[in-house]
Amino acid sequence: MPGVVIIGGGISGLSAAYYLARGGVGSTILESRPRLGGVIQTERVEGCTIEAGPDSFLSAKPAALELIGELGLADQVIGSNDRLRVTYVRKGGRLLPLPDGLMMMVPTKILPLLTTGLLGWRTKFRMGMELLRAPQPKPGDESVADFIQEHYGAEAVDYLAEPLLSGIYGGDPSQLSVTSVLPRFVELANQYGSLTRGVLAARARAGRNRNPAPLFRTLKGGLGQLVDAIAGAIGGKVEVRQCRAQTIQRAEAGFRIKLDDGGWLEADHVVLACEAHNGAALLGGVDGRLAELLGSVPYSSSMTVALGFDAADFARPPHGFGFLVPKKERRRLVACTWVGTKFSYRVPEGKVVARCFLGGMEDAGVLGESDEAVVAAVVRELQEIAGFTARPRFTRIARWPRSMAQYTVGHAQRMAEIQARTPPAGGLHLAGNAYEGIGIPDCIRMGRQAAARILGTRPEVSA
Repeated sequence: MPGVVIIGGGISGLSAAYYLARGGVGSTILESRPRLGGVIQTERVEGCTIEAGPDSFLSAKPAALELIGELGLADQVIGSNDRLRVTYVRKGGRLLPLPDGLMMMVPTKILPLLTTGLLGWRTKFRMGMELLRAPQPKPGDESVADFIQEHYGAEAVDYLAEPLLSGIYGGDPSQLSVTSVLPRFVELANQYGSLTRGVLAARARAGRNRNPAPLFRTLKGGLGQLVDAIAGAIGGKVEVRQCRAQTIQRAEAGFRIKLDDGGWLEADHVVLACEAHNGAALLGGVDGRLAELLGSVPYSSSMTVALGFDAADFARPPHGFGFLVPKKERRRLVACTWVGTKFSYRVPEGKVVARCFLGGMEDAGVLGESDEAVVAAVVRELQEIAGFTARPRFTRIARWPRSMAQYTVGHAQRMAEIQARTPPAGGLHLAGNAYEGIGIPDCIRMGRQAAARILGTRPEVSA
């Protein structure tokens, strides 16, 4: 029987399979989609590299770069064009740049804060006075909105925290947990009182880097290269079955997994690398409380709409990485990235690609609308916001229902109970964006950790 069954062939499941294979343990991946990679999906259209899901990963988290290096793709890594990095926020019908020196929603430079039109004078004064704030540690958790409002005021929530976090999580800062989403800020606030003072102190300790790493990294040919490289590396060592698991049962020596084709698989270890709500539907007969905990993780739905244009149709080329639309100003667009500005190699000379984001917790219904209606709404709004009349040469739409986990208030307590119910010796392992990080490096790290736990329970196999 297979020693390990991995449910889900996204980056978490693929990483688990890769590190198991490297340790000498085979596995079987169950993936209901006709392809591997989960939300990572790359397409080439008229010479343009189009990402249907994530387009990059944070440089500061090492797991992705480590895996890329192991796969022999290090020479394919490119960074974001940070010299061109300006992000705009829509306010009052205008696009206004985020002030220079902003670390997420924490200001670190006085002059850009004083001169920005994004915030009113009352908020600017409050942000300046925040430097004098004394430590006021709080027990327990609170929402990101409450935390930021206490430090910088409601306007900072509406025009900084909300659009930034909507672009990352597709979530609502009044529901998101500050201890799970912004843990470093909580630590600095507890130590220094002032977030601004804490960030400045942390930077001073780290020292000034004359050649800082780019904020984002990716692969020249798109993140689909990573999926293809993993699939190639595990070929012959991992069986991939295109089917859906229906239920998991305890067996004498591990687990039995019922498949949607009526067959069964047995395994001594199961890695749940699918969305938590899908995992919950499988685990009722194994651990009802664990199933309840996984089912309690909320998810947002999202949609990406890529539009390709002729650059000649623009009176002037788009500036900066893109823009965010706060909830107070939002109709349909949540955010837009100008792909060719953010990354080299993605868009050839003479073309412009806009990658637009829709959906989120407030607008999941947009995923049910027709392609024609979505494209018409996006083009109309994009033309109004960005100030051009060009029509797209091509469009690509990707729908991702219930794909982004939301770390709501109390997530840390939920995770503590989940971890207590999934000890390594129990044979059940969790990996994915519902647990300890939503980005690609986080998912790779959790897949690698699941593999390490399995290898650690098999003394006959060297990890």
